[in-house]
Amino acid sequence: MVPALAAGMAEVRLGKMHLRWCDQCNVPVLEDAHCARCGNTTRQVEMTPPGDARPAFQHDIDFVRKQVDRQFGEGSGEALLPDGHVYLFNKVPALDRMDEVIADGEVIVTMRYDLGIGWRALPRVHAAARIVRKASKNLIWADQGAVEPILGNQSLMAPGVNKVVGDFQKGEEVIVLDPEGNALATGVARMSSEEMRQAERGAAVKVRWSERTVPPAERPAADWNIAIEANAKVMERRAQESVEFILRLAEEHRDIPQVVSFSGGKDSLATLLLTREAGLNLPVFFINTGLEFPETVAYVHRLKEELDLDLVLGKAEEDAFFGNLEFFGPPGKDYRWCCKTNKLGPTVKAIVEHYPNGVLSFIGQRRYESEQRSSKPRVWRNPWTPGQIGASPIQDWTSLHVWLYTFKSGVSYNPWYENGLDRIGCFLCPASDMGDLDIARTSPTYERWEAFLKAYAERKGLGPEWVEHGLWRWKRVPPSVMEELKRNIPGFELVRKEVPRTGEGNLRLKMQDGFSPCTLGFSIEGAFSRDLDLEQVKSVLNMVGEVDAGADEGWCAVGNVTIFREGALIAKGADQEKIKKDVERVRRAVVKAEECVGCGVCIARCNEGALVLMRGKVRVEATRCIHCGDCFEPCPAISFGDAAFDF
Repeated sequence: MVPALAAGMAEVRLGKMHLRWCDQCNVPVLEDAHCARCGNTTRQVEMTPPGDARPAFQHDIDFVRKQVDRQFGEGSGEALLPDGHVYLFNKVPALDRMDEVIADGEVIVTMRYDLGIGWRALPRVHAAARIVRKASKNLIWADQGAVEPILGNQSLMAPGVNKVVGDFQKGEEVIVLDPEGNALATGVARMSSEEMRQAERGAAVKVRWSERTVPPAERPAADWNIAIEANAKVMERRAQESVEFILRLAEEHRDIPQVVSFSGGKDSLATLLLTREAGLNLPVFFINTGLEFPETVAYVHRLKEELDLDLVLGKAEEDAFFGNLEFFGPPGKDYRWCCKTNKLGPTVKAIVEHYPNGVLSFIGQRRYESEQRSSKPRVWRNPWTPGQIGASPIQDWTSLHVWLYTFKSGVSYNPWYENGLDRIGCFLCPASDMGDLDIARTSPTYERWEAFLKAYAERKGLGPEWVEHGLWRWKRVPPSVMEELKRNIPGFELVRKEVPRTGEGNLRLKMQDGFSPCTLGFSIEGAFSRDLDLEQVKSVLNMVGEVDAGADEGWCAVGNVTIFREGALIAKGADQEKIKKDVERVRRAVVKAEECVGCGVCIARCNEGALVLMRGKVRVEATRCIHCGDCFEPCPAISFGDAAFDF
């Protein structure tokens, strides 16, 4: 049966699906049809694309066990994932974090973070077969007459319920058993346990997966040393190809310095180790954004001693983030000003300082990381750092390739991987899922950030849910996120109270513009020096073009430029010069709207009769405005001399 959780979700394929399994050794095997350890024929593992599976560390295993225990009773988790086996996590595209857990070469449970609820374990039928002997709640025995309809992917109806074990609510995950007590299906309760015991009609369980099962046979024990042996041939080929690539690039660019760009993560570590396998002892280039976990910075310096590295350091200014935070407000997925202040800026500065004539950087970039990176070439010229050539030796590696290579090396890796994070970066990155931020919150470093968010929310009239559910991660919260929160939290709404406008003096626009190393495209993020009268701004923006607006969300947009009530500005596009000109026109319109003194000079210039005075300020009647812009210049009360850009 096709999993219901995948319904409506686009399939994301970033490369070939490489994961196979050796049943003899009970370990994953990448690519090869035969296991390098025992010679047994391997089989393809069916999992959700892009298929960038990684090892499950002990923290991950314990996390799954605890959640399964909460849902199905003490001991269920250990029955599902016993000690002495190799397990994988496969990250699945979803609204928030979702991981498939792979055991014995099959997906047995999906761990899903639901906004407004938190983590939930969605067991497959084979998972249910593992835990039913230990489970003590959320169990339902089906009548014999209901077995065949369930196997036909139909819901379990109330008349087909023979017995209910445990107390649960509608919406919880449940296991359906056949009359013999074998796992038959898993799914979602459509009634509470009490309702199910009494109901004579209606759907009791919406079946997600169904299958006839028997008590599972015990599988061979395994560990990661066995997995390394089983993958010896493929990893030898992969490493050899990457080493040849490194040596070829090093020779082609022998006239400029060469470095390894290092982030503190697994991919840059594998890249570093490959350059050393190639016989190159290159300097290691690390940028401390000022937003790294302290453990990451400590790890970088520890690795320097461990491998005797020549460490080249760059660092963001002390106030690069928190110094700009009061002006720009929190960064977002769609408002990543921090990438420029804390990542791009320090990188450019350090490269110009250390490598003024250019540099070849070996970078741990992989196509399986994102759709953007899947389309990037293996060698490229950095558009935001003149003189830098980037090259990725591991462009076509999956996460498991990287980890097998790292495990075999015996070199230490970032400790946050063993604490639940699957990627290493800034501790407050707005691109993070809530599932990841819940982990980041365990760091004392996060306390200052959360304190700022709470104070900012109170100052801007935003309710506590804005912080609690991570809504600060967007300037424009996606409808899908709001819909899920409303679905999971009865009566949920994002509170926006009217608060006094902040800021004094002439209106100014402060910006960060250029290519973003996070989004791999040109963007402008800015902020006006005070909150805006959005109704007034929205009206005057008609001088620039047709205006779109989200009244409840506090934004309006014209073309590719969006303005927010608190003064934030976002613009993105492919043509840099066009974006800059669009932003300048929008800036003028906002200044005109906010600083208008009601002189009426522009009104006389409008041949369409679209301009009127209301409450002492000019307003635009959108139905009459043709967006010609003739009304811009005759504005003696406003100086346009401080243009945002020098054209």
